[in-house]
Amino acid sequence: MARVKRGNVARKRRNKILRLARGFQGSNGTLFRTANQRVMKALCNAYRDRRRRKRDFRRLWIARINAAARLNGVSYSRLIGGLKKADVRLNRKMLAQMAVVDPSSFASVVNATQG
Repeated sequence: MARVKRGNVARKRRNKILRLARGFQGSNGTLFRTANQRVMKALCNAYRDRRRRKRDFRRLWIARINAAARLNGVSYSRLIGGLKKADVRLNRKMLAQMAVVDPSSFASVVNATQG
């Protein structure tokens, strides 16, 4: 039976993992076995946290809108309900940005929901 020469396959596979592990501390970035474990864990965390980031930002926007709405004498839930009834189509990201950057225009939006 002929001898099978595996060529560069194993080395390329290992180097691919070690490239992904570049910057990890200690043996986590230099030794293949530990680097492989750390890279798999890092990729899992990255996948999970791409989804978590969306939740975190939405929570931040809601907290900012709630704080600004209470300064204008209305609660968050009443503000959002009023926006829906008044057919004002501003998403939470834009409302939070208005609340931080331009409080006077945010106050006018709040007044539009109460009228």
